[in-house]
Amino acid sequence: MPQSLRILICATQVPFVRGGAEYLVEGLREALAARGHTVDVVALPYQWHPVERIPESALAWRLLDISHANGQPVDLVIATKFPSYLVRHPNKVVWLVHQHRQAYDWYGTPLSDFANTPEHRQVRDAIMRMDRAGLGECRARYSISRNVSARLRRFNGLESTPLYPPSRYAHQLRAGPYGDYMLAVARLDRAKRLDLLLEAAARMRLPAPLIIAGTGPDRERLERLASELGLGGRARFLGFVGDAELVALYAGARAVFYAPVDEDYGFATVEAFGAARPVVTTTDAGGVLEFVEGGVNGLVCPPDPVALAEALDRLAADAALAERLGQAGRPKVAGITWERVVAALVGA
Repeated sequence: MPQSLRILICATQVPFVRGGAEYLVEGLREALAARGHTVDVVALPYQWHPVERIPESALAWRLLDISHANGQPVDLVIATKFPSYLVRHPNKVVWLVHQHRQAYDWYGTPLSDFANTPEHRQVRDAIMRMDRAGLGECRARYSISRNVSARLRRFNGLESTPLYPPSRYAHQLRAGPYGDYMLAVARLDRAKRLDLLLEAAARMRLPAPLIIAGTGPDRERLERLASELGLGGRARFLGFVGDAELVALYAGARAVFYAPVDEDYGFATVEAFGAARPVVTTTDAGGVLEFVEGGVNGLVCPPDPVALAEALDRLAADAALAERLGQAGRPKVAGITWERVVAALVGA
């Protein structure tokens, strides 16, 4: 291959939604361009509701042939999450953010919108067949975490190499004083389990303030729950915050709470450690546990409000403990760089 490549990143976009996957794509595009490659993003809207519409989104990707653009060959295609990896190209690699989890590990749980009907089972079977085909034909498969790789192996019998993405704030994060508030940075939906944080906060002995940064469909329910639990002004929902404000929030927090359901990766964990903040999480938080070690750089509890309240109280009562744990987190993320990501994806 030539030194400088023409590269297309394939991304799935749910209109009006921005989160970790979108930030990952933007970061990768900037990192490739900074290293002399000609790069652009191909994004198609993703329709996941109703379930019956999912194959249409997948078919749209399969019908694309992006081997050439503007009369010139495309050297490399990097696909990300379902169904972008169904695109056709002779030199396709995948950096798998996640598959359609409602059809896989969330199937049969309240987090999935698949019903146990012949129609929905047919769609689920089709997704699995498409994944085996689209992912199986990739020249190389990378994932954003060991957890995502484990799912791919479990459900599809395909191997992949974990390749951690850096935070977009990696070079801005700093360690400030250990303030009195507990910080949560997440999209406000049920899978992130911010209700667990609110229920734990209501059981704390020390009334530490909570700051929750993020937007999402669950905000109204969470604000109502905070009111019902009597948290009053202790729980502040900031909504969207800009980059500088978010970096400052990390720098001044006592600790960061991040305990989604079997998370793919979790930028909040990496960002907390970059700012030398300890992370409070749960035993079922998935990819978060690839970084957080209980008693070493954070606290790991059962997904139970009482146990979490005790962990939060420990940190609220002891700033020295928060500092010791937080400082121990920094080395865990020091090696997560765009240099490593680009070398792997382009080298493949």
